Amino acid sequence: MKIIIIGAGEVGYHIAKALSPKNDVIIIEKAEEALKRADELDVLAIEGNGANAELLSRFLQDTDLLVAVTGLDEVNIVACMTAKLVTRSKPGWKDIKTIARVSNPDYIDSPVTSRAQVGVDLMICPELALASEVAEILSSPSAINAEMFAEGKVRMTEFAISPESKLVGKQMQDLRLADCCIVSAVFRDHEIIIPHGSDVIKANDHMVVVGKPEAMESLSSVFGSEIHHKNRVLIIGCGIVGFYLAKLIGKEENADLKIIEQKKSRCIEVAETLEGALILNGDGTDLNLLREENIENMDVVIAVTDSDEKNLLCALLAKQLGAKKVIARADRSDYLPLFEMVGIDMAVSPREATVNEVLKLTMGRGIQTLTTIEGERAEIIEYTASESSKIVGRPLNKVKFPRGALINMVVRGKETVVPRGDFVIENQDRVVIFSMSSAIPEIEKFFR
Repeated sequence: MKIIIIGAGEVGYHIAKALSPKNDVIIIEKAEEALKRADELDVLAIEGNGANAELLSRFLQDTDLLVAVTGLDEVNIVACMTAKLVTRSKPGWKDIKTIARVSNPDYIDSPVTSRAQVGVDLMICPELALASEVAEILSSPSAINAEMFAEGKVRMTEFAISPESKLVGKQMQDLRLADCCIVSAVFRDHEIIIPHGSDVIKANDHMVVVGKPEAMESLSSVFGSEIHHKNRVLIIGCGIVGFYLAKLIGKEENADLKIIEQKKSRCIEVAETLEGALILNGDGTDLNLLREENIENMDVVIAVTDSDEKNLLCALLAKQLGAKKVIARADRSDYLPLFEMVGIDMAVSPREATVNEVLKLTMGRGIQTLTTIEGERAEIIEYTASESSKIVGRPLNKVKFPRGALINMVVRGKETVVPRGDFVIENQDRVVIFSMSSAIPEIEKFFR
């Protein structure tokens, strides 16, 4: 594919890095430093304004996809509109697909939506996607990641096994999970394991479990202690991510929510909008304030200010003072492993939602949902099988599926099943697959 990426910040750079090995990628960026970094990739890097119609026109012919991911919503939207208008005005030019990253809640009220009427095929709000991801994992003390597939019929949750866990030393078969749940993978140090019943669970393992949402709700008692009181949550920072997150948590009846925000004007603004949350004007690094608010009793502390460094400090202080789980936002992707290395339970980045949506459009037919886990070491992908898919009509034990990949769940109409060896995939089945990154090209061949 020929792809134009407007904006070479964290999001644009990682999209280009993922796509450039197999696609013809052009990056348009104004900032010299970001452009210099993009030049390290196998891409054509152009200095300029990506919303400029004259500049865009030079590169739009035969372009399949335009991705606008600058830090300005309006620039991203105008670039998409301009691309549509230019390509439609040229006889014989192919119709271009457009994706815009936006953050302003005036433009979007869900993580991913379509605004085709204004020339944007896909509008993505990374901040809202991040807030939704964090809200999903709050219900389980040991959960560090969560994602929904097949329109909510399948859920993936990643659990961290603490050294004190009752599961340490037990075999996988001792978990006694429901028939509609499966352990997809275990991440152990730098190793990825697709487990068997006799494999032994070790301290600090990260276990990925996939299953029906209603069955997954009972896993708190398996992977950690259940919370028998209101979930006590503290959010530090009430910018766009913090506000979205507070709104989502506020809908839960079983949540006791506090927010610390440094700007007084923002506190007043948020207090007028959010009901049931205690808004505190203060600094999340103020030890006296944290102690006054009994941070040692908090089930979850989430640091989502606009500063990665401050989020790290706030989360570390909360952990040191006794908070059960700490989550920190890190916009810089190279910070994610560092955050978890120093004791943060979960580091989250807004860029992943945008990267995943772009990859869905470029990886081939049939992909409905895609999420990367453990720092892009593996992926969970949802395919829709078609009549022409090579995997259709054959028992799974007759299919030579690549090593490093496992079919987790199949959704057929209203039925959700964990497929066994004799299971036969049919046309229009929705297939949820765990895969190491290296096995994905082989998997794609089965769904062409």
